[in-house]
Amino acid sequence: MGLFSFLSRNKSAQKAEEEKVELQKSLDKTKESVFKKLSRAIAGKSTVDDEVLDNLEEVLVTSDVGVETTLQIIERLQERVKRDKYLGTGELNKVLREEITGLLVGNTPAADPWLQEGKKPYVIMVVGVNGVGKTTTIGKLAYLFKQNGAKVVLGAADTFRAAAVEQLQEWGRRVDVPVVAQNMGSDPASVAFDTLKSAVAKDADLVIIDTAGRLHNKVGLMNELTKIKNVMKKVVPDAPHEVLLVLDASTGQNAIEQAKQFTAATEVNALALTKLDGTAKGGVAIGISAQFKIPIKYIGVGEKLTDLQLFDKQEFVNSLFE
Repeated sequence: MGLFSFLSRNKSAQKAEEEKVELQKSLDKTKESVFKKLSRAIAGKSTVDDEVLDNLEEVLVTSDVGVETTLQIIERLQERVKRDKYLGTGELNKVLREEITGLLVGNTPAADPWLQEGKKPYVIMVVGVNGVGKTTTIGKLAYLFKQNGAKVVLGAADTFRAAAVEQLQEWGRRVDVPVVAQNMGSDPASVAFDTLKSAVAKDADLVIIDTAGRLHNKVGLMNELTKIKNVMKKVVPDAPHEVLLVLDASTGQNAIEQAKQFTAATEVNALALTKLDGTAKGGVAIGISAQFKIPIKYIGVGEKLTDLQLFDKQEFVNSLFE
């Protein structure tokens, strides 16, 4: 049975409702920004014509959805207008909701296989630039899994900053999970190797490896991440099972640029978006997911230990438009 299967099943109806409310609150600034612009775009119009589409294009681009994804949405709307012959501005929210949901690469948590049989320990390598909330996300992930019965081990492979190692160790103490660490300046691959050896010895279910958040040298970054992956395979042959890129939603287009850099450097197959609660730039989630075709798995909606949610694209879009 997959670990995430029981994550979904163990969620009570009350908990699901609380998370929905938290998500809606976290998107308040984005909704206020987008819908103010949207109302201006369709003011005085009864049908979706070329002028409305031009105005809508501007709204989406300035809402950090991104040019590429905006053009996809506009193209889809043009096809709807052409097919339906008439599309009233009153229907625009409904149609936008449908088209954006269709573009998002997300998962419905209850249907996601995530941790399959035979993937033990399941290894997640976490990447992302410094300051996006990477280490905090790891701590919250460890808490999420531990609360659902998983045995978790963390690896402090960001050995270039003493603060990164100390921060992860502090999260380990808070969540009460072991952290494997070495001295600052140690070989990150060596830390990853020791972490997996420890996890296997402890019969752990899940390993989360923190990595350095440097982007100034793409070649160096690629070589470093490749080395870490190759060393891990000596202990767990198919590791890492997941390369999770953490992005700060509040940086808008910078987050899209970071996604470009990291997807070029390594095989990212999952995304976590942090700080959605403090930004009007939540539209970047749409752009990143649609442009890179990588599923968003987690979203950060607050500062509390429990404020990391499994991402459900339908709930996200509903919350954005309600």
